[in-house]
Amino acid sequence: MAVQFYSLGAAQEVTGSKHVFEVDGKCFMVDCGAFQGRRKEADKKNREFNFAADKLEAVILTHAHYDHCALLPVLVKAGLHKPVYATPATRDLASLIMTDSAKIQAHDAEFLKKRAARKGMRFDFPPLFDAEDVLAAVEQMITVSYRRKISIAPNVTLEFFDAGHILGSAFAAITITARDFGGANGALRVLYTGDIGRPYKPIIKPPAVNVPPPHYIFLESTYGGARHEDSDSALDTLAASVQRAAALKSKIIIPAFAIERTQEIIYSLHLLTDQKKIPEIPIYVDSPMAMNATTIFTLHPECYSQEINQAFTKHYKNPFGFNKLDFITSAEESKKLNGMKGPMIIISADGMCEAGRVVHHLANAVENPDNAVLIVGYMAENTLGRRLKRGDKAVSILGEPRTVRAKIDTINAFSAHADCAECLDWLNAIDTSCLQKIFLVHGEPDSQATFKTFLGQHGFGNVEIVKYGETYQA
Repeated sequence: MAVQFYSLGAAQEVTGSKHVFEVDGKCFMVDCGAFQGRRKEADKKNREFNFAADKLEAVILTHAHYDHCALLPVLVKAGLHKPVYATPATRDLASLIMTDSAKIQAHDAEFLKKRAARKGMRFDFPPLFDAEDVLAAVEQMITVSYRRKISIAPNVTLEFFDAGHILGSAFAAITITARDFGGANGALRVLYTGDIGRPYKPIIKPPAVNVPPPHYIFLESTYGGARHEDSDSALDTLAASVQRAAALKSKIIIPAFAIERTQEIIYSLHLLTDQKKIPEIPIYVDSPMAMNATTIFTLHPECYSQEINQAFTKHYKNPFGFNKLDFITSAEESKKLNGMKGPMIIISADGMCEAGRVVHHLANAVENPDNAVLIVGYMAENTLGRRLKRGDKAVSILGEPRTVRAKIDTINAFSAHADCAECLDWLNAIDTSCLQKIFLVHGEPDSQATFKTFLGQHGFGNVEIVKYGETYQA
């Protein structure tokens, strides 16, 4: 039996995850994410995604982040009529992410069309998909709970294990059975990590280590050789930022993904407020999707850490809501925030500052030195978030030049991605007795090279960095 692998995204980059494995010519895709980065470049890559959808036997979603699920409606438009497998929480969140993306695309297209018309130019970039395409994609999704092995094709089974990254995130354990693989069971086991979470996050469970012994691992490498600071340091930095805003009566803008990151920031602010480590100042979550995502969080206790489970089920306390927290839903309310005086905290999506309401808040806030922008997650190359994080003083926001005078703080401990040491700890905790090779995906080239060296120094010598479109044989 012939088995081969290739990747059509997240290969020497951190967005656009699309990994394909073929079993005797039958294709299966793990994740179907959108590219992010330079707007024109990312849009071009997303539009050029023309995979032969009718070749696929199934799609497997590891989790619901935009760069792992958002091109699923494009695949369905192209003719996918086979199942899309996901955990129940991933299905719910992916529906939310894709619907929000459709709305943002429609809004951005209208905005750019009007701006082009004012300049006497044409705008010919319609949305990649609309709400009807999203509905068609969701209708093809089949939910599979953690640790429930199912057959997705003859001789191919799938089992999900908790990846500890975001609500519903999963390692996809693929088992391919055939006599010519040898061994006691004649099985080849491939593990796609999607994105690996961190072991001590406050809301969701840690990454599972009871996975079947894999022969091949497709391992994320987002942070390469970097290490995160500890959680206590992160809370101290967050507290200092809030105290500064209270003293200066200024604003803190926190670009945050609506899923997991927003809920964790809310939880941390709630914790600091209860501990009297920060003054009570207004906190606005300006993201309808974040509000809906927080509701979805309450529906999936199977994903919670013990601490959060006890808060909900034993003490009837909502860790995601307290008196100073307001959810902003309408565009009119969002615009009013820009004219309001501080102190205040505005948590808003998109997490990489490439789209959504946060872009407008940044446009109104970055030129005031009293304000602060708090970076709480990974910023992909060529995004506005990356430019702010590295300290660029001249940036373009909504097509207009801006001088960054606001204070820029970074807290990597809020990242939902494991760092190099945490990835190594996870590898050492699972059964690697059958492991033949680790394939690195979802990382930038320099970070991956550093990570490969790091793994080699700690006993994992057969590591390969996956290149876009290149085929690898099992």
